[in-house]
Amino acid sequence: MLSFLEPGMFVRHPGQPDWGLGQVQSNIGGRVTVNFEHAGKVVIDVRQVTLVPDFSA
Repeated sequence: MLSFLEPGMFVRHPGQPDWGLGQVQSNIGGRVTVNFEHAGKVVIDVRQVTLVPDFSA
C-alpha cells in the first residue's frame, strides 16, 4: 500500500492521464484524497489504483 504518499506530494493517475498532475491532500486508511488539475478532488482507494509519484513539480 502506498503509505508513503503524504499531503503535499504530487502524483498522477495512470489510468486517467487527462486528469493531469494531482496533489495529495490526505492519506487515511488506504484512501488518498488527491486534488487533480483537471478533475478536482478525487478520493482514490490505493488498493485498487497505484498512483504514480511525480517529482517534476
